Amino acid sequence: MSKSPLADTLRPSTLSKFVGQKKLVGKDGIVKKLLSASKETGFFPSLIFWGPPGSGKTTLARIIAKNLKRDFYEFSAVNTSIKEIEIVIGKASFNEQLKIDKSNRKLSPIIFLDEIHRFNKSQQDKLLPHVENGKIILIGATTENPSFEVIGPLLSRTRVLVLEGLKERELKTITKRALKHVNKKISQKAEKFLLEAGNGDARAVLNIIEIASQISKNPTLELSDIETALQREQYTFDKQGEEYYNVISAFIKSMRASNVDAALYYLARMVAAGQDPLYIARRMVVFASEDVASPTALVVANAVFQACQQIGYPECQENLAAGTGYLATAKKDRSAYDAYMKALEDVKRFGNLPVPLNLRNPETKLMEDLGYGKNYEKYTKESLLPDKLKSKKYYEGKKK
Repeated sequence: MSKSPLADTLRPSTLSKFVGQKKLVGKDGIVKKLLSASKETGFFPSLIFWGPPGSGKTTLARIIAKNLKRDFYEFSAVNTSIKEIEIVIGKASFNEQLKIDKSNRKLSPIIFLDEIHRFNKSQQDKLLPHVENGKIILIGATTENPSFEVIGPLLSRTRVLVLEGLKERELKTITKRALKHVNKKISQKAEKFLLEAGNGDARAVLNIIEIASQISKNPTLELSDIETALQREQYTFDKQGEEYYNVISAFIKSMRASNVDAALYYLARMVAAGQDPLYIARRMVVFASEDVASPTALVVANAVFQACQQIGYPECQENLAAGTGYLATAKKDRSAYDAYMKALEDVKRFGNLPVPLNLRNPETKLMEDLGYGKNYEKYTKESLLPDKLKSKKYYEGKKK
């Protein structure tokens, strides 16, 4: 019989031992309140957990099921058909032994569907009636934005709860539990590197500790043990230190200066150190709007971001490199960005100035009589700014 992975062995079974997500499970967290209310009403809503890997989605679903004292069925959309889930739902519906609460109400089972975004529209549609009539409580888990990956009707019947990547102090708590379990200590440098490499993912941290404890015969895990377990060398990239911001700044400024070699070098520094590819891609999207003359740059940057979302490391480093090369060599222009910032200054200075009457929409007869939208076409070559700003000129045109 194989031994359970450390991540599964140390999985907490109560909210009091659950680490992270205080906004959800803390004293005033919605999960805590829903569980408390359910004791009186018997009602608990279907939920969608949206969060990065290792943030506790599966664990929280199991804890909820245990608190509610309901049958719990766990599936992954990666290797499960909708038919398999419907069979379980059918059996639960006709099960005379279905659990009941103190008010003699039957307790519908909880169906946990990991990677729910992997189900297509048709598959998700088939879950709808079971959620709507209360035959099941659905808890879906996804790393993707539910707005794009979960069908609207299912979203409207569930409550989306957002989980965040764990903070370093929370990962430290999990590390302490794991080290006690494997009967190891850890050096300060090794722990620092481990927490940075974990990047908010509790499962990743536990897997690294498990491998490191197996390969090291010493009572204390050293930096080299963590590096070996991670199969990655250590690079200077302290997420709280100056070098972190220096490298990101150098990356952006190198692209702005059209120095493609430097931009690719600083990109490589970030990738090698384990920086979240989506963070890098987000900065590229912003850069594309601020600094590049062609609107195509925004299309390219968004394509890089989507590719990083879908592919992940290590392959998405190629997408980042291609996008960096394009943005660094593209013609630069900040006219639109600079003009917008000037306009924003006036908004903050003057507040909500009245919109000229000819620009307003005459939705009623009274509005039309008052001059809303009157002779709009005649004024298109004149300033359309509020009267107080008629002489203002924000946009000077693209720089030669």
